[in-house]
Amino acid sequence: MTQIDRYVLILFLRTVCVCFLSLAGIFIVFHAFTAMDDLIAQSKVGDSLPLVLAKFYGPYLLLLFDMTGTIITLMAFLFTAGWLRRTGELTATLSAGVSHGRILRPMVMASLVIISVQLANREWVIPRFRDSLTMKAKNLSGDIEQAVMPTYDQSSGILIEGDKLRTLGRVISRPNFRLYSEYAGFGDVLLAREAIWWDPVAMEEWRSEMGPTEQPQSTTASSQLASIDGAASGVDGKRTSWTDLAGRTGMPDVTGYLLRGVRRPEQLGDVPSVGLASREDLVILTPADQPWLGPTECFVVTSIHPNMLQTQDTATKLASVMELAGRVRNPAVHSSMALRTTTHERIIRAPLDFALILLVLPMVVNRRGRKLFVLIGSAVGLIIGFFALKTIASTLGGSTNLITPGIAAWIPLLIIGPLAYSRLRHVQTV
Repeated sequence: MTQIDRYVLILFLRTVCVCFLSLAGIFIVFHAFTAMDDLIAQSKVGDSLPLVLAKFYGPYLLLLFDMTGTIITLMAFLFTAGWLRRTGELTATLSAGVSHGRILRPMVMASLVIISVQLANREWVIPRFRDSLTMKAKNLSGDIEQAVMPTYDQSSGILIEGDKLRTLGRVISRPNFRLYSEYAGFGDVLLAREAIWWDPVAMEEWRSEMGPTEQPQSTTASSQLASIDGAASGVDGKRTSWTDLAGRTGMPDVTGYLLRGVRRPEQLGDVPSVGLASREDLVILTPADQPWLGPTECFVVTSIHPNMLQTQDTATKLASVMELAGRVRNPAVHSSMALRTTTHERIIRAPLDFALILLVLPMVVNRRGRKLFVLIGSAVGLIIGFFALKTIASTLGGSTNLITPGIAAWIPLLIIGPLAYSRLRHVQTV
């Protein structure tokens, strides 16, 4: 890397940082006006105010970077090129026989790195803060509740409903599981005090994160019948419920819900575990033949994750591609055309964002000598056209039968990709 490359790269990255920090500062200042009282109250009962602000706004800044990183990079392209042209540095470099493509190469490579960081942030970082991004400032130290969206498990014929869903602890309050398939001895409904989500793979990962010194001791089911209302006791809901399940012996190696305080059927201990004729495994496990269950507990085998029960759309928007693809492939739940389109859009988002940045290259060359603000206006029009194309394609794939979701999601890249490549090749010689 030559000295001029380092100079252009530093100038470009500094512009990107200034633009993002300015936007983040505006967001924090305006949002803090409405939430500062709650944040100060949180600092009085727990961490210091700077730490509370970091815990609350940190995940939002990650989300803001994911939403605006490409646009900021595109604008930084124009600002950097405009600055080089205004100071005469671009003209001097061109007069030495260096092409625009060679001058812009550091910014193109830096843009590719920024988009890669966005991809890593979107797929591996943001999903870990999904619960934090749904919290209000007053709920920062506790578990939050939201309504449960009824979801039907097609493989078992069970409609999963409930009163409230505690997203942090993965607990459904007052679950109401309606049985549309024939389960002998259970009638048409399962009623309980709470239902705790069990995932053996996630539990093993959580145990490894806790370390050997924090491993819970194995206990019997009869000693764990106390309520785990973490919000009321001031304890982390996720840690409380997961510690309770991790201490049990005999938990199944399949996902499902542990129903506690079962009220219906009333004589649960006399009803044996049952399944369906279409499935080889048991679907509802009872204490009649499962000694690890308490007298008022049962276990319902299902792959309907609590994220699918959230009424807010964050479960889809903040999910990784692997989660979305797993939901589409899950035979237990119906996948809409919109979800399939969203999954394909997430797969091609990184190359599509890079193609958008390459579209601005002819504006950066600016051989007509147009003013910077005219170029910015042209870039804004380009961005509006880009998102209009994406919206039209997404609508066609998600709400009509004209084209498949896969083709609808790939239409913008098929149109913009060749055009962006031709523009990249063009600036190499001018």
